[in-house]
Amino acid sequence: MATVTSTKTSTREFIGSGWPKAPGSNGNGSNGNGKRKWFRGERHFSKDTYRITTWILLAAIVMMFVALTSAYIFLSGDQQWQPVRMPGTFIVSTGIILISSATMTAARRYLHKGNHRSYARWLWFTLLLGFAFVGSQLVGWKQLIAAGVYVSGNPHSSFFYLFTGAHGLHLLGGMTALSYLAFRARRVLLGVNHEKRLAATDSISLYWHFMDGLWVSLFLLLLLWN
Repeated sequence: MATVTSTKTSTREFIGSGWPKAPGSNGNGSNGNGKRKWFRGERHFSKDTYRITTWILLAAIVMMFVALTSAYIFLSGDQQWQPVRMPGTFIVSTGIILISSATMTAARRYLHKGNHRSYARWLWFTLLLGFAFVGSQLVGWKQLIAAGVYVSGNPHSSFFYLFTGAHGLHLLGGMTALSYLAFRARRVLLGVNHEKRLAATDSISLYWHFMDGLWVSLFLLLLLWN
């Protein structure tokens, strides 16, 4: 009888003890600081994670566009290569995206100053300019079609659509991330969450400026290497 009682007691103690304790814990859920963040689902935050991820993504985009540019230059000597007139709307869209780079810089600056209201305002300005840029690109495509320039017309016209379309898709990815920041911009977050917002904004700002610079490079390439 004593043996059965002892077995039940040991079983209750094992069940009550829960999972095996993490290394460094003291049995009360503390790890020296009186907290076990991993037990509550909190993960260690590092700005480097955001920055490194962004740079890896940008490196992949650079390699893709470098390959496309090399093919563009190589095929420009082809007999089927025909000049394509730059749509006037593309010039307007270039000005729009340059302004959006300035508004993104303003949003980031206000966040670092702790001015969340101005931060939200400039984020929305940037997002609206992003939509204006995409809209102007679509109008530019309509101008190309009206001029008889089609995707399969000749290698030059194909690259016109390929470059602008690929850039537009990547910019839409940045606009999606920007929308997430804009919708959450008025929530004043403190502590680790605020640091995450700073890191996310810095990374998205870097991506946005890169997209701006990439478009200017493509615009000059299409305009001058005709």
